[in-house]
Amino acid sequence: MFSSFSSWWSSSPPSPAPEKYDPTNPKMNPLNPKGLKPCCACPETKSARDACFLEKGGDQGQCAEFVRKHVECMRSLGFEI
Repeated sequence: MFSSFSSWWSSSPPSPAPEKYDPTNPKMNPLNPKGLKPCCACPETKSARDACFLEKGGDQGQCAEFVRKHVECMRSLGFEI
């Protein structure tokens, strides 16, 4: 009858939860050895993408190539885009 309650007071501590993937942690993500945060990664493609959006008034169709290049750059650093 009390066997289900005995597991509550077991002598072994609960196992820790697995760490969540952190792309800025070089130990978890060898593709990003400098530990860059998303805001600081790929500045060249980011500025080209932003400039296109400013010039074209936010037209995604005309800026698709710049967006694709920026996404590729971010993924190459291990970010999940």
